[in-house]
Amino acid sequence: MSTEPPPQTEAPPPNFWGDMPEEEYYTSQGVTNTQSYFETPNGKIFNQSFLPLDRPVKGTVFMTHGYGSDTGWLFQKICINYATWGYAVFAADLLGHGRSDGIRCYLGDLEKIAATSLSFFVSVRRSEEYKDLPAFLFGESMGGAASMLMYFQSEPDTWTGLIFSAPLFVIPENMKPSKVHLFMYGLLFGLADSWALMPDNKMVGKAIKDPEKLKIIAGNPRRYTGKPRVGTMREIARVCEYIQSNFHKVTTPFLTVHGTADGVTCPTSSQLLYEKAASEDKTLKMYEGMYHSLIQGEPDENANIVLGDMREWIDERVERFWSVWYIGEDEPMNWYR
Repeated sequence: MSTEPPPQTEAPPPNFWGDMPEEEYYTSQGVTNTQSYFETPNGKIFNQSFLPLDRPVKGTVFMTHGYGSDTGWLFQKICINYATWGYAVFAADLLGHGRSDGIRCYLGDLEKIAATSLSFFVSVRRSEEYKDLPAFLFGESMGGAASMLMYFQSEPDTWTGLIFSAPLFVIPENMKPSKVHLFMYGLLFGLADSWALMPDNKMVGKAIKDPEKLKIIAGNPRRYTGKPRVGTMREIARVCEYIQSNFHKVTTPFLTVHGTADGVTCPTSSQLLYEKAASEDKTLKMYEGMYHSLIQGEPDENANIVLGDMREWIDERVERFWSVWYIGEDEPMNWYR
């Protein structure tokens, strides 16, 4: 009988970039990062800030990730990009996701989950340091639905603009939860709401085009990989219907972007928002052949096109915002550049 010890397996690196210390990595990207927890009546939520290292802050962006994801791993690349453009970026793990409290990936009350993140975002947005800066909500995928709920829950004029990346406002037919399943589980009077029993449609494979980035995303130790929970699918279906029926209440400037080959959220999500929103300033960008994850999952050349359009859009709105401020009597404030 062999007495040799079993081979040792190497522990995976703590971050997608490898073993480089976090502070060193963020400095190399031109940003500072802070991490903390925010206490709410619904539980603690993990949050991060990304601030530019070598330029003044010209605005704030409050970001929400998608289903099963978190604010770390590859999602933070979006945060870092915005920070290098001169924005103070704040992101929070939704309840039930990442390092926040809650049953993993259970979204039985998305209104409450959105309100919980919003309480953190508003505490920063109203703080002395940032209260006079333009402020934007950013939501990716299911985070787009959560961000839209936050917008509906906010006081008027809280937000300068909204940015949606492949938002979940319309569920593709092949992704819709079975009404029969929901009805049968509903007969259990809520007992099955948190059960992970719904069919898994392998969303990650439909979201990521670049195979190397798919490997990186699959390596996220905080990514939820179980089946969707009963209450999650019931609530997502309800919220999508609610948002669609309230598109006309959107009056704030917005940018919404979608790939035409998105297999996770319908491109009609962005198209319907653009058609029905009351906003006078609204922009729709459709990217031919791109998948769901436009920044994290597309080849770099495609992701850079999307990021370029986002930067142009937000910089233009910030320039308009600051154009009404003056230094002295005649000199316009132009430090936002």
